[in-house]
Amino acid sequence: MGLLLTTDRDGISPWLRRWVHLLPAGASVLDLACGSGRHLRWLAAAGFALTGVDRDAEALAGLQGLGELITADLENGPWPLAGRRFGAVLVTNYLWRPLLPAIVDSVADGGVLIYETFADGQQTLGRPSRPDFLLRPGELLQACAALQVVAYEHGVASGPERFVQRIAAVRRPPPQARLALDGPG
Repeated sequence: MGLLLTTDRDGISPWLRRWVHLLPAGASVLDLACGSGRHLRWLAAAGFALTGVDRDAEALAGLQGLGELITADLENGPWPLAGRRFGAVLVTNYLWRPLLPAIVDSVADGGVLIYETFADGQQTLGRPSRPDFLLRPGELLQACAALQVVAYEHGVASGPERFVQRIAAVRRPPPQARLALDGPG
């Protein structure tokens, strides 16, 4: 089972706060393993079209009216969003390695991935301590090779102290699409 941990006094990820400006206005946002919806609630106030996925139906029940809510066991069931892409994909404090390619593929052209979770070294501070739940050095960078990295961190974060790996990355539109958006010459 993946692990979740709130990282800020009000539950909003400081990494998300730092990079939320990258989200296209009104973008469709996928919050994967959204839990009780701390980020969904915060992003709803900013007018984003939201999709939250979690295996806990009770947690999702408290989020009615915030957007599309999908109850799915991400670790033992099929990927519930096959073929769908989002203007932003958010993952905080959750890791299930087999999903990394699907998560990256879910970022639409021009969209952004904001991802942070526990990293190797966390076992020296406490839970989680199993290697299954800790990113290896550079692992998130490798998983996001198809995206353009805006920011990446691997190290100790505070409040509470923990080892993390974080990335903010965008999927650049294909060259033909950029030409169409920018106009001729």
